[in-house]
Amino acid sequence: MGKRIRFLIVDDHPLFSQGLASLISNVSGWEVVGEAVSIGEALTMLESHPVDVALIDISLREENGLDLVRTIRSMYPSVLSLIVSMYDETIYASAALKAGSRGYVMKQEAASSLLDAIRQVLAGNVYLSSDMQQRLLKTMVAGETEMTMDPVKLLSVRELEVLRLIGSGYGVSEIGSALNLSVKTINVYRDNIRHKLSIADAATLRRFAIKWTKSRET
Repeated sequence: MGKRIRFLIVDDHPLFSQGLASLISNVSGWEVVGEAVSIGEALTMLESHPVDVALIDISLREENGLDLVRTIRSMYPSVLSLIVSMYDETIYASAALKAGSRGYVMKQEAASSLLDAIRQVLAGNVYLSSDMQQRLLKTMVAGETEMTMDPVKLLSVRELEVLRLIGSGYGVSEIGSALNLSVKTINVYRDNIRHKLSIADAATLRRFAIKWTKSRET
């Protein structure tokens, strides 16, 4: 009998986490040794349970799953991280790979795609959807840097969340409620976005955000 592959699931949505655990447990030789809803819980489990693969959501209540990916890369380099998120991979996949994730899968994908992603990562490969791979290849062929290709790539993951919500028509207080952050903090993020994108005022930022958000949907 070969070595069993041990998984840690880090996701604050119980129904999705349970479904993912069931999917993994149905594969021969795979087992889920822990489920966590926060970075603290995940690190506690990593201390006490041998883990081969950590499946991590980006949004963990007030926390950012990419921070956990960075910590795992530093403290547990033998653990393979794979992001499984509802957020658009065209926005977050690059940041996830930089943080140390071995791939990015959107929750909307079929179960077969998720299983394929896990097998690819276990085989030592990096997993991205075919569409995302094509985007990266086109960027390389065109000889563009990330910054010239899209200045939005300068933004942090949290700033990208704020920009996306602005573009979806949310006001500052609504964004604060959605992200469990204060209005003051959202205003700081909004100012940081403006400075990084060289946008003069809030109205111009909103127009830019709406146009940018719509472009991600096409």
